[in-house]
Amino acid sequence: MIKIGMMIVDRYEILEKIGTGGMSDVYKAKDHKLNRFVAVKVLKQEFSENANFVSKFRIEAQAAAGLMHPNIVNVYDVGEENENHYIVMELVEGITLKKYIEKKARLSVKEAVSIAIQVSMGIEAAHNNHIIHRDIKPQNIIISKEGKVKVTDFGIAKAATSNTITSNVMGSVHYTSPEQARGGYSDEKSDIYSLGVTMFEMLTGRVPFNGETTVAIAIKHIQEEFPSPREYVGEIPICVEQIVLKCCQKSPDRRYQSMAELIADLKQSLISPDEDFVKVADPDEEASTRMITDRDMVQIKRQSESRDSLDEAMRLKKDVRDRDRERNNDHYYEDDDDEDWDDDDEDYDPKMEKITTILAVVAALLIGCILIFLVGRTMGIFNFGATGEESQEQETEQVEMIRVVGMHVDEAKKALLDLGLSPEIKYEESRSYDAGTVLRASVQDGLMIDKGTNIVLTVAEAVEGVQVPDVTGKSQTEAESVLTKEGFVVTAVGNPDATVEKGLVISQSPEADTKAAAGSNITIRVSLGAEDNKVRVPKVMDMTEMDATAILTESGLTVGTVTQVENEETEADLVCYQSYSEGSYVDKGTAVDLRVSAGPSQKTYRYSEGITAPTEAPEYRNGMEVAVELTAHDGTVILSTRTTTFPVATNYTGIKSPSGVIRFTFTVQTEPTTVTNPETGEQTTEGGGMVDKVVERQVNFTEE
Repeated sequence: MIKIGMMIVDRYEILEKIGTGGMSDVYKAKDHKLNRFVAVKVLKQEFSENANFVSKFRIEAQAAAGLMHPNIVNVYDVGEENENHYIVMELVEGITLKKYIEKKARLSVKEAVSIAIQVSMGIEAAHNNHIIHRDIKPQNIIISKEGKVKVTDFGIAKAATSNTITSNVMGSVHYTSPEQARGGYSDEKSDIYSLGVTMFEMLTGRVPFNGETTVAIAIKHIQEEFPSPREYVGEIPICVEQIVLKCCQKSPDRRYQSMAELIADLKQSLISPDEDFVKVADPDEEASTRMITDRDMVQIKRQSESRDSLDEAMRLKKDVRDRDRERNNDHYYEDDDDEDWDDDDEDYDPKMEKITTILAVVAALLIGCILIFLVGRTMGIFNFGATGEESQEQETEQVEMIRVVGMHVDEAKKALLDLGLSPEIKYEESRSYDAGTVLRASVQDGLMIDKGTNIVLTVAEAVEGVQVPDVTGKSQTEAESVLTKEGFVVTAVGNPDATVEKGLVISQSPEADTKAAAGSNITIRVSLGAEDNKVRVPKVMDMTEMDATAILTESGLTVGTVTQVENEETEADLVCYQSYSEGSYVDKGTAVDLRVSAGPSQKTYRYSEGITAPTEAPEYRNGMEVAVELTAHDGTVILSTRTTTFPVATNYTGIKSPSGVIRFTFTVQTEPTTVTNPETGEQTTEGGGMVDKVVERQVNFTEE
């Protein structure tokens, strides 16, 4: 159970909860060892009790920890304490792409393409490390306050199984690929399909397929033709439309075959938006008879070697035929006259059957030879001239791979050499890490490997960068074209300026003639021209109503409706809301509505218990006249009366103090007392008569 303020492994202090999902909760925490803020994702209890899920989760999280890329939310640590399974990640302050789309309704083409390029770069880095995301969607893409796009949740989706998927799947099914919807094999091209759906939503503000149930949506992904984004937004360039449609082809072979191909077309679409350069596979050509490819042959061989019998090999042949049927999906659905789905004329390939049969026989022979050889070695038949002791298999000494990510390359090399391993160095430009820092290793830490194994270390080197051209004074279109040709991503921001002609660039960041990494973001401020009738709304939050009125009047605005509201966060009599946000531009004379804080809501209490007689005083007797007074602790007198009968009925509401006191006053007869003087022996009588007796009783009131 995670609580605010607790420490995990005496290192991560939990500060606050910042998010929750179907499988985990996310907390902001402080890493006291490295003195930095991090995000800690903790598995929910129901998944922590599933040993199979936890095992897969740990493996995938450790694999994701090896990823280091500017467009990926980096994983720093993974572990378990007191049955709390956690992942420590980079803390990114910003909003998800899903919320960003909802906020803007839909994105411009340039903004959508720019975001897609950054997402693709992050996914490409994962694919290069043999990690498939399997759950690409806007909810798993974060846009930081600096405008950086980062992909998160690597490995989590891959670890999920059918019995651990929760309501979170409803969000994912809108972005799932046809092969995932079928429950079949998925690879890197499944991520490309999901990214295509995400691009569709960025461009149109909606998902391509919707339905009442997840099953209905999944069937649409499998069967229905993918809609064109230009049906909803006509100004989308044809090349961008074709990129989306190519990403979302039903057959994986018709999609982009790698993220590098997709990134190249996305960048080209920024340079030549009016050019139709995207090559999409022709479905009719795909439906024709094809020669088996080298890739298919390799896959058949690999899978055949793992089979134990000819029957399993023949089942593999059927899988290949089914995949060809999937590639020809459009052909099957268009053939209305064909009633026999199992007709051999549709999916029978004699050449394929012959190849598969030969491979199966070869595999069976190989397995048989291996078994004969092993049996012979055991019985001493195959000694190859060696004595009994010399023929015993010598086991190679193994060592456990250490964690070298984050170390300096010299330290990592020395540590690996001390273990008897062979380090090999390759360099990669990085702006996020110091030169010489190990970014990743070819072997995951914790694995047992043979001594002498070659370990490839990818090490950061300084980025020389690209010189940023000067685009101030140019038109927005020209500036974007110049910067895009240099490989930069451009963000344009409009600003009123009476001194610069409308449509021209006022300034840029980073500035001209500085160096920046290729693919980084360049922000340009574009003049909106002189807008004499527009004024900028000032900040009046946390001001008194009088000061806010003065500021708004000086700015050429008027004060609209002023209302008082209870507010827990703002001090009483200060403005806690303004109808136009600070920095926005509105017409002169616009009325700005204000809300003034009345402070936190006042709690009130009630008291309806009957007041019983003051029997705690031994002098009290039934029938005595008693003065009864009920007073709250804030000094408010609630009841003041005299009575001879108890209990006294009460029903008081709106009391502003949580407790009070009941005071009883009554008169009692005292007996005289005889006192003897010890020196003279003289006796005198003292006291006697009527005296007032006071009794107090503390009471608590009930909150209304």
